[in-house]
Amino acid sequence: MKKNATVSARIDEDVKNQAEDILHQLGIPVSVVINTLYHQIIARKGVPFSITLPPSPRSLDVLTQSELDAKLQHSYEQTLSRQGKPMDEIFDEIERKHN
Repeated sequence: MKKNATVSARIDEDVKNQAEDILHQLGIPVSVVINTLYHQIIARKGVPFSITLPPSPRSLDVLTQSELDAKLQHSYEQTLSRQGKPMDEIFDEIERKHN
């Protein structure tokens, strides 16, 4: 099959770089992955993986007391083991994702 068409898409540069780094380590050219994806779309007559919305976080008004206690305990243990991030870092990440 003659390859004479071009696909162009604008994506986040960091996502592009991370994906291309992984593909480079695997020894797979980006064009092969895109071509394979297109073939799978044709074969399946749809996207070859599930595209769904992530579950919405449950708000305090629907959590049971034991569920809330478990979440608070988990957060407390993360804090004690220094697994968390400073709030300013979290808000900076959120802003970057939504800008």
